[in-house]
Amino acid sequence: MGSIVLSIAVWIVASALTILLFFVELFLTIVLFPFDKKRRIIHAQCFWWANAIIGLNPYWDIRVSGLENINPRQAYVITANHQSLGDIAVMYKTRMQFKWIAKESLFKVPFVGWCLSLTKHIKLTRGQFGSIKKIYREAGDWLRKDISVLFFPEGTRSDTDEMNEFQNGAFKLAIKEKKPILPVSITGTRNAIPKGSWIFKTKVCGKLKVLPPVDTTEFQPGDFARLRDIVHAKLENEAR
Repeated sequence: MGSIVLSIAVWIVASALTILLFFVELFLTIVLFPFDKKRRIIHAQCFWWANAIIGLNPYWDIRVSGLENINPRQAYVITANHQSLGDIAVMYKTRMQFKWIAKESLFKVPFVGWCLSLTKHIKLTRGQFGSIKKIYREAGDWLRKDISVLFFPEGTRSDTDEMNEFQNGAFKLAIKEKKPILPVSITGTRNAIPKGSWIFKTKVCGKLKVLPPVDTTEFQPGDFARLRDIVHAKLENEAR
């Protein structure tokens, strides 16, 4: 009974914080529209939201390390492994400016999707080749504007402790735009959001670690598979 009451409280607080985030972002979008074209200030509102969402959830203990590997004046192609729907909240703990590629269905979720639109994240419609071309065009535009782009190159959450194979797009893009890859390892978050239930039952001890960036300037367009395998190996080794 205790876990049910506590879970209800967690969801109420999380929902209230997300609604508040939307109205704060909406207000700032209107007020700062001529001055914040890249939505940096809007995006930064997600930092306090993530801190509150994680800090107020008694089932979550998230530890972050490796922030010294981030150069705030550098745009990266960020590649993170994917374990949970909670991973994006964990990523905001890095306090990085980035646009992340999210599936179209998330943009349709009230308040959550509206926040994604306000911050100009990149919408992916799965199964449509035209959408894939569009997201890489958008991602390239953001990189040239010195805004990092976040990919979960597995494409979907892994069902086991083993990472899925990486898709090629992020690595082709990094080579084309000559931007470094920033690998981010996320472990322990697999059960952060209950599957098939709304009741939290498991204490989650998650870790996010930012690894040293991988320079791509010496890679040729045809070397994307080698770059992909290098990054995959780095993240796989970190997860062991």
